[in-house]
Amino acid sequence: MTECAAGPPPPLLVEGVRLFNAGRWFEAHEVLEDAWRAEPGEVRRLYQGLLQVGVGLHHASRGNLRGALNLLDRGMAHLDRFRPRCLGLDVDALLRDSAEVRRTLAEPGGLERFRPAEAPRAILRRTHPEKIDS
Repeated sequence: MTECAAGPPPPLLVEGVRLFNAGRWFEAHEVLEDAWRAEPGEVRRLYQGLLQVGVGLHHASRGNLRGALNLLDRGMAHLDRFRPRCLGLDVDALLRDSAEVRRTLAEPGGLERFRPAEAPRAILRRTHPEKIDS
């Protein structure tokens, strides 16, 4: 597990999660990439993992199964070291839900069953549990 700073989630993470949860994965990627590039520490892998999961979902929504599976795998691998939570992001929940989508996609006909509205959501917890919605 990697050390994560205490305190409120950084603004770029909040904005990236808002876009991610709205199914605007391409835009979320842009915001999270800015956060990833600006972060000198290991926590930059958290941003990278979240953006890769989002890109995987974007690929699934566009019918690109190979890209979806590849990016989901890479993103989940980056996120795993930040369990259970980092910077307020509920990493355990995101990994669980992303793994379920990945399993479904890998099944015969899984891509056709993918519904963007049912995609995993990133949960940010501040002082009180809450979801960052669009």
